[in-house]
Amino acid sequence: MAGTGRSRSHRSKKKRITLALAPVAALAVIVPLMNQANAATSSEVTADCASDSDELADCRFVDVQFKANSLGPNERVSAVTDNCGSTGTATKTFNVSTSVTRTIQLEEGSTTEAGTKLGNSFFEVGLKFSTSTINITRDDKTTTLAFSRTDTVQADSIAFYMWSAKRTDVSGFLRATYKEAQDGRTVFFAPSEGAATVHVFYPQILNNGTPDGRLWLRNVKCGTAEASGVRNSTKALRSEPGFGEGGDNVTDVEIPLTEIPAS
Repeated sequence: MAGTGRSRSHRSKKKRITLALAPVAALAVIVPLMNQANAATSSEVTADCASDSDELADCRFVDVQFKANSLGPNERVSAVTDNCGSTGTATKTFNVSTSVTRTIQLEEGSTTEAGTKLGNSFFEVGLKFSTSTINITRDDKTTTLAFSRTDTVQADSIAFYMWSAKRTDVSGFLRATYKEAQDGRTVFFAPSEGAATVHVFYPQILNNGTPDGRLWLRNVKCGTAEASGVRNSTKALRSEPGFGEGGDNVTDVEIPLTEIPAS
């Protein structure tokens, strides 16, 4: 991504220098204050790293802590099948489709592309967390889960498939090195050195190439507020409750990973 420059115009909060100072002494005080005012803030470091600013010599993600097998957002991954008004169960075919990719959450909620210095740093850090038991995707490659499955829809219910991907959540901070010194130094941090608020979510992949995670069939009783909420929303916009958290009108049945076809 093409580098971008950034100009800063901060006012020093120091008290105004009195006229009683000799001109040379006043100049000696003013110069450090101007440099201090131009020092990179945390948000500016984040923005510069995300945009691969040409003011940077380097920007790296420094990992502080990690959590493997962290479940991601709950996603609806099939169309809704209707068995409302029926007193018996129905056998239906579902087309399940979703994908996983590396996700980066910076301090300000922005994301970065893999081609930047920072993106390369995320790739390198990921190497530490890919093991013989946990295989993760370190780059921005997308891994797809797509298959058809026949299952049972309960009487007077709607049904659909839900998915929550397993990820390795690595958190830390950004370390930016600028080409020119600001306030007498070239290295700045976001949000601060030692912080753990920048997150990189590396998707975990099974040995057969399929994304790791939790897949379940959700049945929702027709005529309920829960069913109306599903019918009146799209998959991308509705926030769904997690497995077993839907309430009395919702039944969840987990599908073993061994029953998911290999990619």
